[in-house]
Formats: sequence, C-alpha cells, structure tokens
Amino acid sequence: MLQRIASLTWRRSRLVLALALLAVIAMGALGAGAFGKLQPGGTDDPASASSRAAAVLDDTFGGEQNVVLLVRARSGTLDSPAAERQGKDLARRLGEEPGVTRVTSYWSTGGSSLASRDGTEALVLAHIGQNDTQVASAVSDAFTGERGVLSVRAGGAAMVNHDVTGQISTDLALAEAIAVPVTLLLLVLAFGNVLAALLPLAIGLIAIVGTFAELYVLGSVTDVSVFSINLTTALGLGLGIDYGLLLVSRFRERLGAGDEVPEALRTTVRTAGRTILFSAATVVAALGALLLFPQYFLRSFAYAGIGVVAIAALAALFVVPALLALLGHRVNRGRLPWADAVRRPEAPLWRRLAATAMRRPALTALPALAALLVAASPLLGASFGGPDERVLPESAQSRQVATALERDFDGSDASSVPVVTERPAGRDRVAAYAAELSRLDGVVRVHASTGGYAGGRSVQAPARAHAAMERDGVQRLTVTTDPAPASGAAQDLVREIRAVPGPGGGQPLVGGRDAELIDSKAAIGSRLPLAVGLVVVTTFVLLFLFTGSVVQPLRAIVLNALSLTASIGAMVWIFQEGHFSGLLGFTPMPMDTSMTVLLFCIVFGLSMDYEVFVTSRIKELHDAGADDRTAVTGGLSRTGRIVTMAAGLLAVSFFAFATGEVTFLQMFGLGSGLAILIDAVVVRGVLVPAAMRLLGRAAWYAPAPLKRLHARAGLREGSPEPEPETDPDRVPAGV
Repeated sequence: MLQRIASLTWRRSRLVLALALLAVIAMGALGAGAFGKLQPGGTDDPASASSRAAAVLDDTFGGEQNVVLLVRARSGTLDSPAAERQGKDLARRLGEEPGVTRVTSYWSTGGSSLASRDGTEALVLAHIGQNDTQVASAVSDAFTGERGVLSVRAGGAAMVNHDVTGQISTDLALAEAIAVPVTLLLLVLAFGNVLAALLPLAIGLIAIVGTFAELYVLGSVTDVSVFSINLTTALGLGLGIDYGLLLVSRFRERLGAGDEVPEALRTTVRTAGRTILFSAATVVAALGALLLFPQYFLRSFAYAGIGVVAIAALAALFVVPALLALLGHRVNRGRLPWADAVRRPEAPLWRRLAATAMRRPALTALPALAALLVAASPLLGASFGGPDERVLPESAQSRQVATALERDFDGSDASSVPVVTERPAGRDRVAAYAAELSRLDGVVRVHASTGGYAGGRSVQAPARAHAAMERDGVQRLTVTTDPAPASGAAQDLVREIRAVPGPGGGQPLVGGRDAELIDSKAAIGSRLPLAVGLVVVTTFVLLFLFTGSVVQPLRAIVLNALSLTASIGAMVWIFQEGHFSGLLGFTPMPMDTSMTVLLFCIVFGLSMDYEVFVTSRIKELHDAGADDRTAVTGGLSRTGRIVTMAAGLLAVSFFAFATGEVTFLQMFGLGSGLAILIDAVVVRGVLVPAAMRLLGRAAWYAPAPLKRLHARAGLREGSPEPEPETDPDRVPAGV
C-alpha cells in the first residue's frame, strides 16, 4: 500500500495537491460553524440518579434555579422604598426575558434565606437552560452592573458555564498566538530553512481544519463538548510537527545519501510512512478508550482526537510526499547561516547517551527510575473531584458570587440540594420524610409541599413554603445544607440523604452539584478498568505486529506507565497541593476526575507515538543484521534529534494552554507537555537503551506460534534500508 501511495504522489503530485486544496476549502467552510454546534458541560453521567433527578425537575417543575443575581444596595438598606421598588422591577424584567423561568426574589418572598447575614445583599433566582449560553449572555449584559441604587452580579451554575466557555475562547486565542509563531521559529531552527519548516505546519493546518468540520457534523447530531476544540488545536499542530519532522528529515537524509528524488520519496514513504501508520494507530487506540465513558465531555475528546490523528496521518501520507515530489532538492534551498553546522543524520549527543546507558544499564537506569518514582509519589495522596467555579480566575463574576454565597449567606436556597420522590404519598408521609431529612447533621432546613422543617420539627407553615413543590404526584423538596459545596462533608451528606427511604417507598432521586459529582466519579470508576485494559491490550497487539516480539510491547507499556504516573503525580503536586499557584494564578483543588482520565489516554497514546518512532529505527538496524548494542545505539542516534525536537515542539503546543486562566485546561496543557518531555528525554534517552541492554536478545523474543503469526500478519516495509552515507558534503542540514 505504501509503495502505491509513493508512486501516486510522485506521478500525480499536482492532482493530489489540487484535490487536497479543494478538500481543505470545503472542510474550512463546514468547520467554520463548529463553535455554534458545541456545548459546555458534559461531565455528568446521563444514566445516573442525579441526571434523572434533573430531568424530572425540568419536566415537572421547570428545572432548578441555576441563575443567581447577587444584589447589593449601594445606599440605604435592601428594604428601603427605592431598593424594594428597583429589586421587584429587576425580578419582573428578568422573568420577561426569553428563556428565563422560575424567577424568585428576596422582595417577592421575604425569605431570610435570600438575604445575607448582615442584610446588605439579597438574591434573585431564576432558571435557564443549563447550556443556553445565548440566554446567559443576554442576562449578564442586561442585568449586571450598577442599576440605580442597586449593584448586581450574576452567578449560579449556568453563569459559571457561560464564564468558562467565554474564558476558554480567550485562552484558546492566546494559546494559538503563542504556539504557532514559537513553533515556526523552532522548526526553522531545526531544519535550517523556512521552506522545509512550513511542511509540518501544513499537516497541522489540514488536521485542524478537517477536525473542525468533523466536529460540526457530529455536533449537529449529538452532544459534543466545546472543550474538544482545545485538543484539536494542540494535537493537530503537534502531530503535524511529529509526522512532518519524520517525513522531511528522512527525505533529506536519503537525498544526502545520494538517492535520486523518486527513490528518496519511495524510501521515505515506505519507512517513515509505516512508522506514521503505526503511530497513528496507537494514538487512536488510546483515545478510543474515551468512548467507553458515558460523559460526553470525555467522548468529545475521542471524537476530536481520533479525527485529528486520522486526518493528520492522511495529510502526512499524501500531501507532504506530493509536496516533496514537486520540491525535490529545492527542499534544501535557502539554508540559514548556521545550517551547515549540522553534518550528519546521527546526533552525537544521543549516541553518547545511548552508549553510556548500554555500557552501564543498571547504574544509568536507577537514578532515572528513582526520579520518576519521586515524581509519581504525590499520587498516593490524590483526591478527585469535578470542575466548579474555582476553575475560573478570581476576577470572574460567577466565581465572586459563589464566594459571597458561601461567605455571607446561611445556607441559601441557591446552594440547596434538590430531592425528588416520584411515588405518590400522603401529606403525613411527606411531612415525616421532610422532618427526618432535617434531622441529619449538616442539614439547615428542608422545604417541602407540607412546609419548612429544621431539627426534625415543622418551622414553617405550608402557606409560607415555596410554591410548586408538588405536581402530578411528584414531590419536590429542597434541602439547605451547611457543608461547603464539593467538599467531602457535602458528598457524605448527599449519601446520607439518599439512604433515607422516600415517603412512598424506594430511594428518592437526589440531584445537585455534589450528587452529580458522586455519580460522575462512580461512572468513571466503573469503566476505568475496561478502558485501561482496552488501551493496554490494543497497544500490545499493535506493537507486536510492528516488532514481532512479545517482550518489546511489555517493555514499552511498563516504561510508558512510569512516565504517565510521574506526570500525573506532578500534576497532583502542582494543582492539588498548590505549588506554583501564585505563578500560574489558580486555586488549589482536588484533581479533576475527567481531566485525569483524559491525560491518561492522551499521554499514553503520545508516548507510544515516540515509542514507534524509536523502535522503528532500532528494528531496521536489527533486521539488517546489526547486533543489539549497535542497533540500539544507531537507532537512538538517528531518531533522538527528531524525537526531542518533535517532543519539544509538541510540548510548546500544550504548554501554551498553561498561559490561560481556566484551571483544568492549565492542567491539561502542563500535564501533557510535561509528560511528553519526560517520555522523550528520560524514557527514550535513558530507560529504553538501558532496558534493551538488560534484556539482550530476549528483547526480540516471541513464541514460535506467534512468530509464524507475525510472519503472516505482521506489517513490514520491505527489505531493510541500507545504511545512509555520512559524507558531510552530501548530508543536508537540519534534523
């Protein structure tokens, strides 16, 4: 297949490029509307009890009040005639906004739960569609700021989603503004000329544009998270660089070895193309595991990741060879002054590093292993949670409102736990159930259709209770609690509430932020073993087909697991324990469960990407008859510069996200970038050669039946590639 691709791109290069250009234009036109199809949120399990509670509340009672307007009297008190008049008018106008329902205010109820302890702030509550960013924007624009004698700020779950989405758009623009020029500069330094440096960026551009089109189509038929855009940009740019570096460097190497352009192109596509195919397959296998999870937040990263990998691989196999066929020797034109300093394809530093590790494998590996284990050690104290308003900068209005609710209000209705019972029950049973809930430690009060309860006693008559607490036999209760939202105590209290039998028998449905967090973690935990098993088994099979050995896949999986745990341990040390919080501007909080799973899949896939890069060259030399030491040293010396440059450039793409202000995207960028560098430098540079030396000939072992299977089904690139000549006058500059 690869030979036919090489022949096609050589003979029909202009046709291939014309078709690619038309495809990019079409995908660009389609993908331009992708942002409008994507949704915020998506971290909840749609089959969970908390999601069922939310659905019943939406269908029966018009949903929970997820918009909070925090109102402060700029002069006088909240009960002054001017403040009361303007407060009631504010609530009336809010209720008239399209898409806004269930408006309640301090002035309409007189409830103390809607006023701060010092009496200077009051709440106006409302409901909008949780992912309706247009309505959220309209509410923010029309009702916040200084309004007569009142000062108004907007918060609540819907506004947090709105602020996160807006901040991500800002952060994405900043990340791209940093990553693209820095990447281009580093590519120019790597290749020694601008023309060669542009080829990897072409792959990245095609991959990003194509994936935007894919997300537009998928977003039209299913829920897709807006956060998938970030992975599309970072991974598209990064894989374009990876694949482009591999192709262009191999092509220039073969030209320098004396090959004519057609032969250099065939060799490049046959060898580097095979590596790219296996690399793409391993990354797809890792990201495909995200499809096992019920949260569309995680599935969306699989949609984006699989799409961007597939399109990047296609662009690398067709577009870049066609460009190289047209350019030929001109790919080396326009060298910059320092380019002639690089004389040969081997990297002396990597050769020395590999040789040292091969001479003293145990002595070299032990310090590296110790460093990785130390980096991984914070995982022992890891705690896991979900995203909330704390992922936003302190300047975000919705975060300021959440802070004020926790600091200044005694268990306001804005942070209550909704409970739904679907089985019909008499009023006496409803009253007894509400009283039982109010006895739980941490419960401030309970509102039900039968009245208000605290400490097991009725404290509010039904006439003073909130309206619409019972409809069509469905009972709705609001449990106002004392523990801080998202805390361990708050989650324990939700479990206690769930343990109290409902008034009509059976388990009631408990919703709200903490219930959603409990259910989300349970859903991820139940599917995580299957996801990990799928990634490991698929990776093992692919690497066996690639190498013909059962030891090489095991060695790769173990070493990649080490770099993965080290990088996630470092994220615990930074984001949970709070180191560098002042520098990066985030609030320490438990590790985001979904983002940790995402990091596992991305990092494992990209680690295998570099594993394939290195192993392919080692295997070439091994198959050509080189002894183990020569094959490993030669393979690393020829791929070391490519791997480190590719890893460095990909890390730049990810690190750019750490400049943003949304905490879980900072973790995504910093964690991915750090893991890539650990893998490229520590694992590939030290542990791989040391492990290969310790394993010796056993590294290539496979039982006889599997050897026969590999002979029939394993993928090969043809005859081993001859050793490239190293005449300094004939080897091009660059990578």
